[in-house]
Amino acid sequence: MHLLITAGPTHEPIDDVRYIGNRSSGRLGLSIAEESCNRHWKTTLLLGPTALPVPQLEGLETQRFQTTEELSQLLDSYWPSCDLLIMAAAVADYRLPTDSRPAKHARQPQGLDLHLESTPDLVAGLQRKKNQRVVGFALEEAANLVPRALEKLSKKKLDAIVANPLETMDALNITGQLFFSDGTHRLAPEQTKQAFAHWLLDELGDWPEGSPVTGGDK
Repeated sequence: MHLLITAGPTHEPIDDVRYIGNRSSGRLGLSIAEESCNRHWKTTLLLGPTALPVPQLEGLETQRFQTTEELSQLLDSYWPSCDLLIMAAAVADYRLPTDSRPAKHARQPQGLDLHLESTPDLVAGLQRKKNQRVVGFALEEAANLVPRALEKLSKKKLDAIVANPLETMDALNITGQLFFSDGTHRLAPEQTKQAFAHWLLDELGDWPEGSPVTGGDK
């Protein structure tokens, strides 16, 4: 079993000093990486800018990224040799075009207008072999959480998706739901992100003896 995990935010430069970012701490992805190593799975962690310490664990390879483009390049390099991708990173939806970034924006009394372009959908663009599986994440307001998660599950052709409310970001605990592409569904109790990582990998199952994405009755 070779598990690939992405975690943390991206920082998209506005200039050489400033960036567009988000409040993702990377805590959940780090917890999943630690739990994976505890199960003696080969584990590769692609980690964005975060203040949390990276665990020094046997079997864990860590590569760092800052931008969506850097993460895309790492996925291209590592994904072909992995069995399962858990895409927990909070990738920016927008960025400033490269050709419009000055060395530093000077302060202007009239303010500053930025024209942003969409970042590529990294998961939707992945090429997959027959036995590779992808688990995505949906972070949404509670009222829209389930329909948006199911929309992403279908649109991105994921094998499963974790749906969690906005309050999860940068929090110690998580209340997550797991939806499989076969229509089955799991609801996890509120728990620490470390406990959720254990629950999630239990639900996804051992690889390759049992498919981690078939769902089924329990």
